[in-house]
Amino acid sequence: MITVDDLLASARDKTGLRDFGDEWFTEPLSVLVRALNEEARLSEAGLVLTRRRLTALLADRLRLRRLHRDHPEVRDEEVTVAAEICGLPRTGSTLLHRLLAASRHVTSTLSWETSYPLPFPGEGPDAAERKQRARDRAALFLRMSPEFGDIHTIEWDGPEEDVILLDRTFTSMSFDSFYRVPTYGTWLRGADQAPAYRELREWLQALQWQNPARRGLPWVLKSPHHLTAARTVLDTFPGCRIVMTHRSPAAAVPSYASMVTSMTGQYSDRVDPVEIGRYWSDRFATTLRAFTEIRRERPDRFVDVRFADMVAAPVAQAEQVTAELGLPADREAFTAYLARNREQRHGRHTYTPEDFGLTEAGLARDFACYEEVAP
Repeated sequence: MITVDDLLASARDKTGLRDFGDEWFTEPLSVLVRALNEEARLSEAGLVLTRRRLTALLADRLRLRRLHRDHPEVRDEEVTVAAEICGLPRTGSTLLHRLLAASRHVTSTLSWETSYPLPFPGEGPDAAERKQRARDRAALFLRMSPEFGDIHTIEWDGPEEDVILLDRTFTSMSFDSFYRVPTYGTWLRGADQAPAYRELREWLQALQWQNPARRGLPWVLKSPHHLTAARTVLDTFPGCRIVMTHRSPAAAVPSYASMVTSMTGQYSDRVDPVEIGRYWSDRFATTLRAFTEIRRERPDRFVDVRFADMVAAPVAQAEQVTAELGLPADREAFTAYLARNREQRHGRHTYTPEDFGLTEAGLARDFACYEEVAP
């Protein structure tokens, strides 16, 4: 059994700090903890890992408040977000993000710093301890889910989704991707995420303050989570464009179900692929219907990229997107990243919709509204 009070106490004991600041986050944390206890079917190891994970996220909240007290200038950092790349998972968004992030004209969140965004006591500016922990964490993840590397390339020091920073608000699609927590997922998609995105800005400020070379560079970020809060993204980051990647849900949804099945197996011995497939098919169909309305309100804030075009000509697509964002292209960096990406690929990711209780006909029906407006 996990309790919110025990988690808060453990984080305070771990850090020696007391002040969480505004405790608005206890609502999403409470919803999540209830779902974990009642729905997630955690294994004994999964319970231990989950309690440790939630405690670490709370500890980072305490450390961020201390950073603000000790260095109030962090809040003065000017953060400019040029783009949030999103779309259904498995639609080419990761490739596009890593291509754009390779450019010297932009900056992005890196994997090691989304896991460990603040310096440990006594750590130097090279962040050696955090980087080593990130290497070890990535290796452990792949040992626990060896097939995951065939689905998604892990780069401990490469660009990573900013949603991992949002995990510290407990308002994040990460949780229903790693755990069976349907009541949390329902709550999340109806919640006001504005406080979480205000804190996302604070985390970006903290990362930029630690590395002054980032000042003046626009951030290019990415996560499918932003589909659930597109209006909030646009309100929080003026001038930000949403770059949406498009692929037929008949391919994208089963692919993500396969990934979630792999991740959930780290925490539960009772994983039902059919349950996962139907859950995410319903969640994404509902999300895209709401997303369509937001696009109609602010069509000038969106850039579209087709999965087929990303596969056929990734460098050309990256150049086109940077042009739409009003940023200089960096063809040399794009080409170099693409060559490295090809070397990293290994194994094959194989699945069928039926593996997850889905059919192509059913997906076409459920996502018909999206298919009608997708480019």
